[in-house]
Amino acid sequence: MEHQGVPLPGVVRPPELATLSNQEGPWLSLYLTTEQAITNAAQRSEQRWRTIRAELAAVEVPAAILDEIDGLVANAHLSGACLAVIADGEGVRHVEHGPRAVASDIGCWANLPHLLPILAWRQESPPYVLVRIDRAGADLTAVSRSASEDRTAGESPGPLRKSAPGGWSQRRFQQRAENTWEQNAAAVAREVESLVDRFGARLVIVAGDVRAVQLLRGSLSSEVCELVEDVTGSRSEDGSDALTDEQAARAVQAFAGRETAGVLAKFDEERGQRDRAAEGREATIAALRQAQVEVLLLPDGVGELPTAWFGPEAVHVATTASELRALGVDEPREAPLLDVMVRAALGSGAGVRVVPAEMAPSEGVGAILRWSTPT
Repeated sequence: MEHQGVPLPGVVRPPELATLSNQEGPWLSLYLTTEQAITNAAQRSEQRWRTIRAELAAVEVPAAILDEIDGLVANAHLSGACLAVIADGEGVRHVEHGPRAVASDIGCWANLPHLLPILAWRQESPPYVLVRIDRAGADLTAVSRSASEDRTAGESPGPLRKSAPGGWSQRRFQQRAENTWEQNAAAVAREVESLVDRFGARLVIVAGDVRAVQLLRGSLSSEVCELVEDVTGSRSEDGSDALTDEQAARAVQAFAGRETAGVLAKFDEERGQRDRAAEGREATIAALRQAQVEVLLLPDGVGELPTAWFGPEAVHVATTASELRALGVDEPREAPLLDVMVRAALGSGAGVRVVPAEMAPSEGVGAILRWSTPT
């Protein structure tokens, strides 16, 4: 069998989540809506949590874990629209704040952690650099899931305007202004490339003066220039930053959508060639069991799906307990199908892409494979 990796951008492969899902359960998975745009946000979050807390206590989740989560809820709305907490019997193991809430709050105590919403959040939030530029320089903001950084670049000494009295010196004055613009653009480009490299940015969003944007593009390397997307906005103190931020948010959302479309297009291509694709639950689980999956495709926002079975190793996965026992797993354990698939994919080094339910493969799941399956 010939190995043919699929280098698709935007596929989520978080090693820390792979480590979590491969550890012994049971696991508590909490997804709590944390409304930001209301005056009593903390109280609303705590009210929601009290309801879920009572339900978890009723299924004998250790009180120490619930007490630990108590301290995370009040200020969660300051960091995002949804609080995610993953805990095992020893305590909280992972906390994350999502950019959007799940359809309804989730609190479950199960054999595996429920990681799909976190994976969806991460693919919707690619690292990027926002550049607000004029002919004097630029204000830059680099953003990733775990960090952000603001910088200012440019500001070379020299004239910025071409207007000057007529006469023999006018052309020289205009050229000096053009040189200043170019120097500033080159300095901004160096900072952009530095931030792209440090943050692993996949998108550079640029707003500002048309001539300054043109000069910046001319100063960037071809690799970074391919990441640039222009949006409406300016570098100013007149309140237009809010408009630029809105445009940037839309650009990031559109970019994530294009990455999903690219992954689905690749899946359709492989499926059409009857080559490196698996579709449906049985075929996808069989590929996961062989560590054959390069990218696992899972649906977003679906209702309850069947359960599946897993064993000690990531590749121990099947639709029935008897099938795993036949493979030598003495004590198969049961969990929701998507959670079992996520564990198998992350544990075998595969990536995951969450796709809209209406665009998902047959039976909701599928995969792009590392190599072809002989027919």
